[in-house]
Amino acid sequence: MSQIKPVTVSIMGSEYHVSSPEDQIEKLEAAARNLDKRMREIKSGGRIVGVERIAVMAALNLCYEMLSNDSGDSRHINKINTKIKSLYNEIDSALASDA
Repeated sequence: MSQIKPVTVSIMGSEYHVSSPEDQIEKLEAAARNLDKRMREIKSGGRIVGVERIAVMAALNLCYEMLSNDSGDSRHINKINTKIKSLYNEIDSALASDA
């Protein structure tokens, strides 16, 4: 059984202290780098402001990709894609009205 170790990851310039089984630390660090990269890409797009909203969009994109990879049914993927686009437009509209 792996021992639980403290790990510090950096996402969007902030450090987060988490615990991880020793044999999973590399995966956790890779996941943090991936999330950081995706959040920075969303931020650089300039359409979404605020770390929380950027994180939600990154999580939504990652979940979409996971669902797309698990399903071979293109109709199912198209429905999900349509829903994602609809949610993205709703978020854009909400952000525009907040500005």
